Amino acid sequence: MQNLDKILEGIECEEILGKRDLEIALLESDSRKVVPGTLFFALRGTISDGHDYIKKSVLSGAVAIVCENLPGNPDQDITWIRVKDSHKALGLAASAFYGHPSRRLKLTGITGTNGKTTTATLLYQMFSRLGYNAGLISTIRYSINGRDSIATHTTPDPIRLNRMLAEMVSGGCSHCFMEVSSHAIVQQRIAGLHFTGGIFTNISHDHLDYHGTFSEYLKVKKHFFDILSSKGFALINKDDRNSGYMVQNTKARVITYALKTMADFKGSIREIHPAGMQLVISGKEVWTNFIGGFNACNILAVFACSILLDVNEDDALGIISLFDPVEGRFETIRSSNNVTAIVDYAHTPDALANVIEAVRQLLGPDGRLITVTGAGGDRDKDKRPVMARIAAEKSHRVIITSDNPRSEDPVNIINDMMAGVEEGLKSKVLCITARDEAIRAACMFAEPGDFVLVAGKGHETYQEIMGIKHHFDDREVVRSVLGSDLLLKF
Repeated sequence: MQNLDKILEGIECEEILGKRDLEIALLESDSRKVVPGTLFFALRGTISDGHDYIKKSVLSGAVAIVCENLPGNPDQDITWIRVKDSHKALGLAASAFYGHPSRRLKLTGITGTNGKTTTATLLYQMFSRLGYNAGLISTIRYSINGRDSIATHTTPDPIRLNRMLAEMVSGGCSHCFMEVSSHAIVQQRIAGLHFTGGIFTNISHDHLDYHGTFSEYLKVKKHFFDILSSKGFALINKDDRNSGYMVQNTKARVITYALKTMADFKGSIREIHPAGMQLVISGKEVWTNFIGGFNACNILAVFACSILLDVNEDDALGIISLFDPVEGRFETIRSSNNVTAIVDYAHTPDALANVIEAVRQLLGPDGRLITVTGAGGDRDKDKRPVMARIAAEKSHRVIITSDNPRSEDPVNIINDMMAGVEEGLKSKVLCITARDEAIRAACMFAEPGDFVLVAGKGHETYQEIMGIKHHFDDREVVRSVLGSDLLLKF
């Protein structure tokens, strides 16, 4: 229970009607979950408007309503709080309701287009291995005081997010590493949170179906650094051409890391092997079980953040050599006859180009790269032809297939992708709508020394078709084929 007046501290209220001295049992924005004693938030969404469910919430026992527009003749037995932005109000209220847990943790937010999950997960590994009690909020999973659960959103809604942070605090966590998505920034899910620091990984073409333009997407990501406090740090990938823009208005202390340019934290790749890389970080050599320039950049960010959070440099380098692979990120599966499959979450043009380049560096003189890729339905259509073109230009063979078609016809998505493939490259591209058949074909086409890249879904264990999620795991399909010795010619 929390007093309403206490919850409203820090929220700019346009108007309050009714009693303020109320005990609130629950915060809720879903009218179906309202119980007696609830403070209900009417949120405007892309599909529905919470204002349409105010009456239902009152009937279910809501004692106070936060909304942007008051209904005609508001019930005088209910407390009404009118605000400009219900989403922001919910974030601020959730933080207050749970006792501002982010102020009692060293909370680090990681944002960017690619690399968020790997960076957050490796930071969690780093601090856990060093003996800290740490929490993780990522695309793949949430870890709270040693308990793991499957993630439903990259960044949860404010109520669940603050509840998880409060559980971390009560369980003795000192640190939390959290992915911050562009959707979460726009929807004010992080309003009210106190970040010790923020990390910018990179930015490229993604989510334009939601944000409209790349410039708007940039502004959204930049806003995260705008809200950091002067006591925090902004750790920025200087190799990204938009890194300077990200911190134009930040109050935080700006620290840079880079592989290609001069930076506060400098790294480089000395050698690449099929089993990992030899890196040089801050002038010292360190082995990692990861492969690819993008992973070297992620690891450098982890190292730099660790130092900023007061970890000893040698201790941090020692842990880097022990890092475990991140689920669905450049996950490697090898057959007994020397065919290697890589399953990766790459679902943007930049990510696909990076992972293909990393695989190509592992190919022997006679090895080929066979890439399986697709694109999600009901999402940014502009990236579809770009991804197909990248795959066709940089792979020896390509199979274009379904990803999560959602409500779209997968054949139409594949046709959109094929529009980006030049006529001279189409002979090496095959279209197979069924994803399991596409993966099986790629694995069976592969000969000893070849690599099969299955891109797009990574850790996901479902495929969404017409609103229904069916069990599907790229890794299961790969293993079922590479266990046999059947080989076909392309």
